[in-house]
Amino acid sequence: MTSTPSGAARAGYTPFAHLTVPNAALYRRVMGAFLAAKERFAVHLRPEDVVAALPPEHRPADVDTVVKALDSLVDWGNLRADPDTSRVTAVEDFYRKRFIYQLTQAGEAAEQALSVYDEALGRRGALQAVALHDIVTQLRALLVIAAEQEEGEPDPAKTHLALSALTSRFEALAENARAFMGSLQRTIDLHGVEVEVFLAYKDSLIQYLERFIQDLITLGGRIALLIGELEEHDRVGVLLRLAAAREAADAAPGEAESAEARAYERWVDRWSGLAAWFVSAEGRESQARLLRGRALGAIPQLLAVVRQLNERRAGRSDRSADFRTLARWFAEAPDDAARHRLWRAAFGLYPARHLTVDADTLDQRAAHPVAASTPWAEAEPLRISPQLRRTGSYERRGRTRRVQDRSEQRKHLAEIAAQQAREITAARARLATDGTTRLSALGELDPLAFGLFLQLLGDALATWRPGMTATVATSNDGTMEIRLTALTDGTRASIRTPGGTFRGPDHLVEITDLTRTGQTRATGPSGREKS
Repeated sequence: MTSTPSGAARAGYTPFAHLTVPNAALYRRVMGAFLAAKERFAVHLRPEDVVAALPPEHRPADVDTVVKALDSLVDWGNLRADPDTSRVTAVEDFYRKRFIYQLTQAGEAAEQALSVYDEALGRRGALQAVALHDIVTQLRALLVIAAEQEEGEPDPAKTHLALSALTSRFEALAENARAFMGSLQRTIDLHGVEVEVFLAYKDSLIQYLERFIQDLITLGGRIALLIGELEEHDRVGVLLRLAAAREAADAAPGEAESAEARAYERWVDRWSGLAAWFVSAEGRESQARLLRGRALGAIPQLLAVVRQLNERRAGRSDRSADFRTLARWFAEAPDDAARHRLWRAAFGLYPARHLTVDADTLDQRAAHPVAASTPWAEAEPLRISPQLRRTGSYERRGRTRRVQDRSEQRKHLAEIAAQQAREITAARARLATDGTTRLSALGELDPLAFGLFLQLLGDALATWRPGMTATVATSNDGTMEIRLTALTDGTRASIRTPGGTFRGPDHLVEITDLTRTGQTRATGPSGREKS
């Protein structure tokens, strides 16, 4: 069976599958334990180490719960399981299921993506007026460095450090401004913000906007002048080439020229973004001016929201005024038909004609159907029983009916349940093998035993993965266990049933009835559970 390209694409994102399952919180905590261990330079963790790393309030009482979570994460590709042979003290320990787990590359990448996602959701941003002052300082430093061109070539180290600090502060300013304006618009729209919190927050928010707008007006113009001075006579071009040459100094042999060209293009793009942010061009406003306009427009929008909230909180329902308005509408109605329509629209009091429907009513409707378009005034009226009109109920008083004795039916059901239990027990006893045997040695099976065998075989094959030669599975009700081992001799098995013969590749099989009385399970040297 071949998979479609879309299925193959989805398979590449299985490390994110643990986010949409019922125990997603446990899986996230388990992956968090591995990330915390990586910070301590611990590579492998055992199940008991993971349990100890979980918060006490979220720590499962059973270690098997964590083991199942670890195995699921291994199936999804988040973790890798390796046999744990470090604590083997006997031959029997070799055959016990012991694994140590570590993060895979895909699992670590998924957790990094989730951390970025969580950080972006919780980020509100800020309007950094301090960053504007820092940008002015760095631009002045670049002017001083550019002035050294008259005495000789500027210092590449100073140039690179000044440009790096300038672009770093600018990128932080632009990113935080975008995040802040987005969160501000959500605040204005009252998405996810409580009214009381908004009213307490609006005064400080308006003062914050006004202070930033004032700094942006004063410092934005100064930054634009400094950018213009640096661009005169291509002063900034020389500085950008020096910074690119210094970055390309550590390039691999043979890539120095191309590395310097790529670095120069990156610096040119950064400077162009900085200039476009503060300097307007023909047909294009600067980002600083756009930001200033959006911030100025946000203040009246905030005040309008406050006004709407105050009106909503101060508004009262005046029933007497409503009734006076309704009375005026009745007085202004042109005729009685309009007044009847107004009455129905205002109070919704409609006559109830179909109070009950019985067999006689249904027969009468079938014999004399009435179209749905027939007006109620022209349709046959509904005749109501005098008792219903008088008492409001059709119920007839009388002696309570006797409770029906269903002991015979219960006895019959109990006998059927006991018979089914005996048949299922016999089927389990028929399938149970004394040790390992071949499928071909099972012989003939009755329908019930064969059906149980097919369920066990299906459970075992469902756990089979490419490259596996043996597997162990338990039935859904936990009463049977099957161990299946593939053979390489090419033999085939035939199991006879009253309905036909079941054929397929022969396997070694061991079927254990887990419900046998007095059974105790232990692990022997062969690695299989014995009683």
